[in-house]
Amino acid sequence: MHNIKAEITDIFSSIQGEGVFLGAKQIFVRFRRCNLACNFCDEMSNAPYKEYTSTQLMNEILSMNKTRGPHHSVSLTGGEPLLYPEFLKILLKLLEDENLKSYLETNGTLPGELSSVIDLVDIIAMDFKLPSSTGGKDMWKEHLEFLKIAAQKKVFVKAVVTADTTEQDMEKAADIIKKVNAKIPFILQPATPVKTYDKIVDTEKLIKFLDVWPRHNLENIRIIPQMHKVLNVK
Repeated sequence: MHNIKAEITDIFSSIQGEGVFLGAKQIFVRFRRCNLACNFCDEMSNAPYKEYTSTQLMNEILSMNKTRGPHHSVSLTGGEPLLYPEFLKILLKLLEDENLKSYLETNGTLPGELSSVIDLVDIIAMDFKLPSSTGGKDMWKEHLEFLKIAAQKKVFVKAVVTADTTEQDMEKAADIIKKVNAKIPFILQPATPVKTYDKIVDTEKLIKFLDVWPRHNLENIRIIPQMHKVLNVK
């Protein structure tokens, strides 16, 4: 089992730039490959990578935590980490054994894979892939099933908002959160332009999206931009 390998494009220490844990110091482990292709994605699919066993990766994490620590948690990001469920089972147990908190960043479309590791995960940062934002098909069914499982742990939902995001999609996302638990934080994240010709989302439109809060009785909805892009840190 410990010979299972994952493709990792980067391991580094920085601050969390998104969501409710904004500013927390984390070790980031970036997994290669994703099952989606969103218009606003800023990760390079052809980035160089290295294959690690869970033990090799854990040694890197421990070394970084010793030289750059302490850290709030270890962010497993991507790409999509849940494309490596068997690898994660081992790595998450190793993190738990070392009393290191795990923080899973995921696109929220693989509920079966989440079920296989949910007992070992501490925090889940779940994306809602709004079709008007991503340019892809809707994932409402997968998101609902995923959030029901994720709600067993500390979880928040993040939706990237672009100039093309519709109010209909925002209402649907809010409705899914309400169905699971209205207390789950819902973060609206204005997209950072990836290409020079990308349109910046209108501020008034962004603020208007907050109106889904009273209509769906959500308890925690807010706008938080990508702070690491503002601070120009990795």
